[in-house]
Amino acid sequence: MRSATDKIVKRKDLIRIVAEMRATGKQVVFANGCFDILHVGHVRYLAAARAEGEVLVVGVNGDAGVKGLKGPGRPVLNENARALMVAALREVDYVVIFAEPTVQSLLTELRPNVHAKGTDYTAETVPERETADRLGILVAIVGDPKDHSTRELLRTVIKAKHE
Repeated sequence: MRSATDKIVKRKDLIRIVAEMRATGKQVVFANGCFDILHVGHVRYLAAARAEGEVLVVGVNGDAGVKGLKGPGRPVLNENARALMVAALREVDYVVIFAEPTVQSLLTELRPNVHAKGTDYTAETVPERETADRLGILVAIVGDPKDHSTRELLRTVIKAKHE
């Protein structure tokens, strides 16, 4: 089994790796997220994403992207720490850090068979839906209901600290 650090790859290398996987007939699934303070919802999302294929590639939002999406004080953990935590999960085969606000360009470059999104989306609200449709990538909504979040976890920790 490869180490977590070996699973984190540069984008140019990942493009080649995924092309090789697809050429051998492997079903490649792509999932993405901020993964700022890994929680049970992330683990269930990635496990369900892996069930959609044979190889799971995960895009982790870079620090600037997380700050733009989540606001001041975020990310709590830097992009390298978040990528390492995700890579440490057994279900994950490869991790790449990306800077763009969406993964449209990554989908275009990688051309996975499946683009897995969490249950906070519907097939109609996936930001990359048009790109996926154009490229023939199946969009799968996976994971458990969105009843936990990093934001809520942080609120709980702060509240407990003040009690």
